[in-house]
Amino acid sequence: MRTTVTLAADVAAAVEGMRRAEGIGVSEAVNRLVRDGLAKPAAAARYEHTSYELDQRIDVTDIGEVLSLLDGD
Repeated sequence: MRTTVTLAADVAAAVEGMRRAEGIGVSEAVNRLVRDGLAKPAAAARYEHTSYELDQRIDVTDIGEVLSLLDGD
């Protein structure tokens, strides 16, 4: 099957870089890059924030009040 495809400049550069580095043809480079893009990505690690009790001495629920306190008002 022959298909005409117009590649964006960054994609064309990736194809050319792979082609030169690995000594393969354009079709093989495009196919590898497309397959890599189609591959199922690894599941992202779940971020869990760790919090600690800091023996808080001021109420920080009202940020305006906290800023005033820090400014010395």
